[in-house]
Amino acid sequence: MAFEGLADRLQSTLSKIKGKGKVTEADVKTMMREVRLALLEADVNFKVVKDFIANVKERAVGQEVLKSLTPGQQVIKVVNEELTKLMGGEQSKIAVAKKPPTVVMMVGLQGAGKTTTTGKLANHLRKSYNRKPLLVAADIYRPAAIKQLETLGTQLDMPVFSLGDQVSPVEIAKQAIEKAKEEHHDYVLIDTAGRLHIDESLMGELQQVKDAVNPDEILLVVDAMTGQDAVNVAESFNEQLDITGVVLTKLDGDTRGGAALSVKAVTNTPVKFAGMGEKLDALEPFHPDRMASRILGMGDVLTLIEKAQTTVDEEKARELEKKMRTADITFDDFLDQLSQVRNMGPLDELLGMMPGANKMKGLKNVQVDEKQIGHIEAIVRSMTKAEKENPSILNASRRKRIAKGSGTSIQEVNRLIKQFDEMKKMMKQMSGMTAKGKKKGKLKFPFM
Repeated sequence: MAFEGLADRLQSTLSKIKGKGKVTEADVKTMMREVRLALLEADVNFKVVKDFIANVKERAVGQEVLKSLTPGQQVIKVVNEELTKLMGGEQSKIAVAKKPPTVVMMVGLQGAGKTTTTGKLANHLRKSYNRKPLLVAADIYRPAAIKQLETLGTQLDMPVFSLGDQVSPVEIAKQAIEKAKEEHHDYVLIDTAGRLHIDESLMGELQQVKDAVNPDEILLVVDAMTGQDAVNVAESFNEQLDITGVVLTKLDGDTRGGAALSVKAVTNTPVKFAGMGEKLDALEPFHPDRMASRILGMGDVLTLIEKAQTTVDEEKARELEKKMRTADITFDDFLDQLSQVRNMGPLDELLGMMPGANKMKGLKNVQVDEKQIGHIEAIVRSMTKAEKENPSILNASRRKRIAKGSGTSIQEVNRLIKQFDEMKKMMKQMSGMTAKGKKKGKLKFPFM
């Protein structure tokens, strides 16, 4: 997860003060020294760190903490609020033109993932807002970029407007908007040319496109893994083009997270989206409050719920709930649930959204082996209908056949069946619990 190092450092520092009934100025000073080091190590801009520490310190030694019933927790609340404010406070949504189409210019350096992000944004607009975007290939200097956007269009089943690489980007953009009006597209996403570094000719051309089409949104795509460089790039593009928002890509990678914390403060431009993986649905709206919660180990339950709402079949979920109450769950139900959870995204990422998951024994730094989950699916799919519905008939010869059919070992098959039995027993216990919940047990999922 992004911010892993920063999150660990901050959580460790704040835990020392959390339960304190009295917080002195010396306590705050010591804590702020640790927080400052953690932020600088995460590649957060020096000036941003200085201002952040000053703001937290002022509030933490003020009346709101000293007169609080739980001063330690109040300090953490202050850090959380200031972290949220640092990243922009509230979520900044994508623009909507009063008269369609809404024109969005996608800009950025080469290698930041601009073309892929254009496809992801189109997919997000269609899935979340039922919009009808038109993708525009305006990077005429790199034929591969035009081809890449056309391939993305095919994968998404979305139209891509292109006039090849012999027509000026300004002309391509103007004609694309006319086309969008004719065909009633409500968004036009213009994939402009990137460069290996910022130069005058690139900025001049982008300015011409901007003047010609008067975009509602200019989104700068930057690679979060480049840390402080990402902030410098954002600053340069903002000076030249007055960008309206930033998309941080590769925020799921092994990144120190400094860019996400610095961009808003340095450019006064909000981070609007975060790229959280390679798949075309791996683009999330950026919520400063939720990101602050994740950094401080408080989880991100709202994003988890939203992911569930978009991927989980409600009718099936209700049906499963009834079965779970009577412990009447079959291997088919289990496979169905496993598939729905996998559709929500990588399991280790989902675990990272659970409050306190990093503190739970066995969940810290958990690596969910997707290959192992593939083995589980293969084992279940190698069973007959009768075997899935009634695992008690799985004798030695049937298990041997299943192992052979799924390309796994008999031990793996035995382990899955044993864990499935344990899960059913646990469900029976849970359904028989008293209102006070006197009986307790540990539910172990076969894929954990």
